[in-house]
Amino acid sequence: MKGVILAGGSGTRLHPLTRITNKHLLPLYDRPMVTYAVEALVGAGIDELMLVTGGTHAGEFFRLLGNGHDYGIERLFYGYQEEAGGIADALGLAERFVARDKVCVLLADNIFERSLQPIVENFERQPAGARIVLSEVAEEEHLRHLGVAVMAGDRVTAIVEKPESPPSRFAVTGIYFYDAQVWEVLPTLEPSGRGELEITDVNNWYVGRGEMEADVVDGFWGDAGESIEAYYEVNDFVRGTRG
Repeated sequence: MKGVILAGGSGTRLHPLTRITNKHLLPLYDRPMVTYAVEALVGAGIDELMLVTGGTHAGEFFRLLGNGHDYGIERLFYGYQEEAGGIADALGLAERFVARDKVCVLLADNIFERSLQPIVENFERQPAGARIVLSEVAEEEHLRHLGVAVMAGDRVTAIVEKPESPPSRFAVTGIYFYDAQVWEVLPTLEPSGRGELEITDVNNWYVGRGEMEADVVDGFWGDAGESIEAYYEVNDFVRGTRG
C-alpha cells in the first residue's frame, strides 16, 4: 500500500499565521505539523509516501523532510499542486506514484491519538472498494462544520458536508483508503460551488456502489487546520501527551 500526504491549500482559516508559511509547517508542540502525519503512516507500516503541496512555501517541505530516510520513509516523492483545486484534485497528482496499488490518503493537519495500523490492516484485508475513518463527536455545533456519515447500523449510507441537522454523531476524519477505481472516479468529478473537486463526492461514489467500509477511531482526533481554536486544542493535546 502507498501513502499520500496532502499538505496544500491556502490555510485561510488559520490567518494570519498562514500568511508567512504553509499551515502544515506550523508547530505542534516541538515540531512541524506535517511530521505527525509522516509518523502516523510510517508507524502504521506505510513507508512509500508522496507529499503533495503547493504555493510559495513548497520548497520548505523538501528542506524539512529531504529524502525521508530520517523519518523512516523508504521512498519519498513530492507533487506540486499549481492552484488550490480541492482534495480530490490534489490526489489526482499521485496517480502515477500509486499506480494500481491500494492507497491511504491522509490530510496533514489531522492528528490521531491511536495508531492507524489496525485500520490499515483492515483495508489490506478488504477485497475492493474504499474505507473511511469516523470519529464520534458529541457537540452538534462542531458537527455542522464537518462531513458527517449517515448510518444504517454499522453501514455508511451517505456522507453529508456541513449539515444543518447532523444525521449522526460520526464525523468523517481526514484519512481515506481507496482501491484502483479511484483513478476512474476522479476524472468524472465536477467542481463544487466553491470551485473545487471534493473528496466527499469520491466517497459517496463508493457509498453508492456499496463498496465503502468504515472504522470508528478510538481516542483523540483533531483537525488542526479547522480553525485557530482547533489548532490550539490540538497543540494542547500533543503537548500534554508528549511533553
